[in-house]
Amino acid sequence: MATSPEERLPPLGPSVPPDDFGWEVENPLECPDDSPAGSGDEPDRHFQPGISGEDEAQIEKSLRPRRFEEFIGQERVVENLRIAIEAARARGEVLDHVLLSGMPGLGKTTLALLIADAMGVGIQETSGPVIERGKDLVGHLTNLARGDILFIDEIHRMSREAEEYLYSAMEDFKVDIRLDKGPDARSIRIGVAPFTLVGATTREGLLAAPFRGRFGILEKLEAYSPEVLAEIIRRSAAILQVEIDADAAQRIASCSRGTPRFANRFLRRVRDVAQCRAQCRESGKEPVSINCGTVDEALQRLGVDGNGLDIMDRQIMRILLSSGEVPVGIKTIAITVGEEERTIEDVYEPYLIQRGLIIRTPRGRLATPRAVELLQ
Repeated sequence: MATSPEERLPPLGPSVPPDDFGWEVENPLECPDDSPAGSGDEPDRHFQPGISGEDEAQIEKSLRPRRFEEFIGQERVVENLRIAIEAARARGEVLDHVLLSGMPGLGKTTLALLIADAMGVGIQETSGPVIERGKDLVGHLTNLARGDILFIDEIHRMSREAEEYLYSAMEDFKVDIRLDKGPDARSIRIGVAPFTLVGATTREGLLAAPFRGRFGILEKLEAYSPEVLAEIIRRSAAILQVEIDADAAQRIASCSRGTPRFANRFLRRVRDVAQCRAQCRESGKEPVSINCGTVDEALQRLGVDGNGLDIMDRQIMRILLSSGEVPVGIKTIAITVGEEERTIEDVYEPYLIQRGLIIRTPRGRLATPRAVELLQ
């Protein structure tokens, strides 16, 4: 027998040249003749050549927390969300709409998934750039059951028409569907099940004020401290079945731009180097172990220097330094380094500004004296 939408609501209850850094690596990935890679009768349980992009995506997903209790950092945000969820469940209500903002890689998508898990409801995921018109949302909205979550990543990149289309859906749980065009055009209004919209954005200021005002829960995620990132790295290493010492975890954390995404990405690349080292020395039969030497070698291969700056960071700073005291516009920087303006503004500039290496002015960007010291 079919169940009503209300019955689905959960029950009530509580890379650069080596001379850039002064480091030298002597053929670390070449195996000596007396220790060929992959020797031995037992299959290698750790080294897996030819990992596909899908496998990498699955590995990245496996590192995500599955419950709020496993989420490390952002204590204030997590506690506020848990209180709101517990209160909504106790009242048997649908959770208020949630807006999560912050730099890329801080865990906004992970939190959206955890909210759905804690509420015991389904979740549909989409992203702002693919929503060009209001009708692109109809399929998502009409397929939601009571209490379900619609998660829109990069919600600030939705068109203004799509934003306005959500107004009535968020407040009255109704949507207008236009039929025909021209003089004969007409529209019908249909109801949708009460739902929770969870939006993630890196640029909250681009949202229209009426749209932003319809979110009942607004939380801003902050950059993680190196100590918290080191804890995340140790947790991820345990999931990947890799041994890592405390100093190596701290070394990776210090170069991770304050985001778990960078920390986990660096950890996987360091693991690659460590696996190849183990493959050469011990035929891959021993558990992979990561120390500071392995971390330094892997980071050098990724183009990350001792200050946590990558190739693009240094290119941006060199451009600013070459202009002297004349500010450089974002368009000039983007053309010179061959990168999109949005990527520079969203990915590189926030970290450089936080490190006190560049400053923004009404006329453009300037390098600070600290940037001069680092590049020298």
